Amino acid sequence: MRAPGKVNLCLLVGAPRPDGLHPLVSLVQPTDLADELNLKGPGPFKFDEVVCAGVDGENLALRALREFRAATGWDGPPLRIEITKRIPIAAGMAGGSSDAAAALRIISEVSGIAVPEDVPMKLGADVTVMLHGERALMTGAGEFVEPLPGAKPPLIVVPLDAALGAGEVYREFDAHDTPRSPEELDAAAQALRDGIFEPVNDLEHAARRLCPPINDALRALREVGAEQPMVTGSGPTVFGISDDAEALAFLQRTYPRAVFA
Repeated sequence: MRAPGKVNLCLLVGAPRPDGLHPLVSLVQPTDLADELNLKGPGPFKFDEVVCAGVDGENLALRALREFRAATGWDGPPLRIEITKRIPIAAGMAGGSSDAAAALRIISEVSGIAVPEDVPMKLGADVTVMLHGERALMTGAGEFVEPLPGAKPPLIVVPLDAALGAGEVYREFDAHDTPRSPEELDAAAQALRDGIFEPVNDLEHAARRLCPPINDALRALREVGAEQPMVTGSGPTVFGISDDAEALAFLQRTYPRAVFA
């Protein structure tokens, strides 16, 4: 089962709510760059297992299986899922969250039980929006997701040899940047429903301060003519709109992991 990555074609951020979560308005676009999940069970396993090269400790996809079982009471045989990673880790492309969403789809199919509405948000806002893998408007703290029809733009995605945690980027944003007012967020959400949006990521300045190499990657995208170069999510991955194979080849001289997505 494919677990697509995502880019945020826009991401607007408000001040933290009393629960500590930030209200958001974002246009989330799944990418062609995707992880692959393969079900190897049910089988002779004692517990659910998720195997993912390059990810140490408990995988978010394994937590997803456990949350599903706890919420539904399903006591079917343990599952083993193997993940082939193609989405960069800690890159702002929701790779781990998309893997968790795909794991929920898998266990739902095996059990015949629909994914409970509250389970994805327990795992994180990006799991909620990636559960259906569609272009979508994300509002609230990520708990509200509306399909948002529209053509997928051709993307060049440039992963960096760096990692940023979403928590540290949000803390940097809170310390130094101005959040959107509730009125601004409401207006932006309605504009998106009407097909109008500003290609901006409010977390970009925070991510660039924490990871200066982002600046070089954005500059490189501009120099090859990619449109609207920006950071996705909490970074450090950057992307631009382009279907120019020569531009991609030029970028790959410096950023060998750059891909069409």
